Amino acid sequence: MPSSAHASAEYTATGAPRPGGAGTLGAHTVSRIGYGAMQLERLHADRRAAVALLRRAIELGADHLDTARFYGDGFVNEVIREALRPGDGVVVVSKVGADPDPDGPLPLRPAQRPEQLRASVEDNLASLGLEQIPVVNLRRLDTGPGLRAEGDQVVGLDDQLAVMTALRDEGKIGAIGLSAVTLDGLRRALPAGIVCVQNSYSLASRGDEEMLRLCAAEGIAWVPFFPLGGAFPGVPKVTEQPAVTAAAGSLGCTPGQVGLAWLLHHAPNVLLIPGTADPGHLAENIAAGAIALDEAARASLDALGTRPGEAPRD
Repeated sequence: MPSSAHASAEYTATGAPRPGGAGTLGAHTVSRIGYGAMQLERLHADRRAAVALLRRAIELGADHLDTARFYGDGFVNEVIREALRPGDGVVVVSKVGADPDPDGPLPLRPAQRPEQLRASVEDNLASLGLEQIPVVNLRRLDTGPGLRAEGDQVVGLDDQLAVMTALRDEGKIGAIGLSAVTLDGLRRALPAGIVCVQNSYSLASRGDEEMLRLCAAEGIAWVPFFPLGGAFPGVPKVTEQPAVTAAAGSLGCTPGQVGLAWLLHHAPNVLLIPGTADPGHLAENIAAGAIALDEAARASLDALGTRPGEAPRD
């Protein structure tokens, strides 16, 4: 599985135009709209459909692929291994910090200890069929939504970064990212050479604005998960905001596309990895990269995420 060495700013390695244009992920040039593979788990009963959907994502220009060994207890990684071909130039990004727990109350459990992080990298390498994973995100449990660390799973960031750096030095991972990290944690981790941050963030939920700006200043990709919000109780849904539906009506697109387009316009280091198990929805997500927001639409959308008493900033 080659890197993106033969890709260009305008086109992927397969010759597809880059949806959303080109972005930077560590040493790689990738399309600013990639694909989050978690939803492939929904196609567990139809593996052929899962492979076909992933192939379609690549055909449409998504060459940044986000996964984890704990997605579908390895099913998603197996689909990726089957679907990718030499010459695709796809940059695979996985994550560690949790392990599959198919019989537990949640399908995953914390795996924060250094030896567990190393074992998770090895499991990802085996299930993906790779000698090196281009980027691996360390999924911290400092901030929500989702799992929290307790007991022996409360591990210092420095200890975790030490094993991640060792894995990079050994060539098993190409670069280190962070997920669900605090602003202080990111600042402490900068000397380790962080290439991306994955935190929950959307137009309607912008509590990490200061972290996004730090990432932009440091050349770190900002890869929001739940980019349309609403995945957990209390997290606002972008598609239900009146300003978003109004913009969608005026632009002739869907509210979801408006939410994704706003993220691309908001900061140049934003890379998107929307996930879906539906081919039509996949095409809509990719098409969001071509949506231009006029000044009036951007002003109304920017104000939506502004805290009381705070002026929008660009």
